[in-house]
Amino acid sequence: MEQKEYWDSVSETKTFTLPFDSECFSGYVNRDSAIVDVGCGYGRVLKTLHEEGYTDLTGYDFSPQMIERGRRECPEICFETMEEGQIPQEDESADAVILFAVLTCIVSDEKQDELIREIQRILKPGGILYVNDYLLASDERNLKRYAQYEKELGVYGAFALPEGALCRHHTEEHIKELLRDFERKEYEHIVFTTMNGHQSPGFTFIGKKR
Repeated sequence: MEQKEYWDSVSETKTFTLPFDSECFSGYVNRDSAIVDVGCGYGRVLKTLHEEGYTDLTGYDFSPQMIERGRRECPEICFETMEEGQIPQEDESADAVILFAVLTCIVSDEKQDELIREIQRILKPGGILYVNDYLLASDERNLKRYAQYEKELGVYGAFALPEGALCRHHTEEHIKELLRDFERKEYEHIVFTTMNGHQSPGFTFIGKKR
């Protein structure tokens, strides 16, 4: 199953669980800032920001059904579809970009790098990037599937879920290199509960565009 087809098929049933630290975010981003959520899904984080008084919110996702759910659940927010790796936004037009559990859905180093370059393009000088995502786990279940899929997918840490979606967990070295052009402001290890109910190590990163 293709990634887009998978996310369309679960658009009405999935509940995303990664925690959003609005208090930390507000220390870097004003209520009237232009905020873009790339890979927004059904807009859970944007809805939280809207409820907290942020006024300029845009969400992009490559799943039309996720976007449709977002529009239905929070019509006050601008939701638009995007092509994979291409953000339909003007250069230097965003004060902040949110990237929540998006890298985990991109197996390829090259495609991840393309997305980060796109985010740099749309961010204003000094703009803020907030990332939550997954790190490599060390439990038996994950080690087994990392080994199983490494040859097939070409990346250690990548795997397929039983329902068909491809996912990736990352080394900290990879994340550091991927986000090298951002000045790190916050970095914290967090244990996440995944959308399928498992515990998994991850991180929160806030960086400033150099």
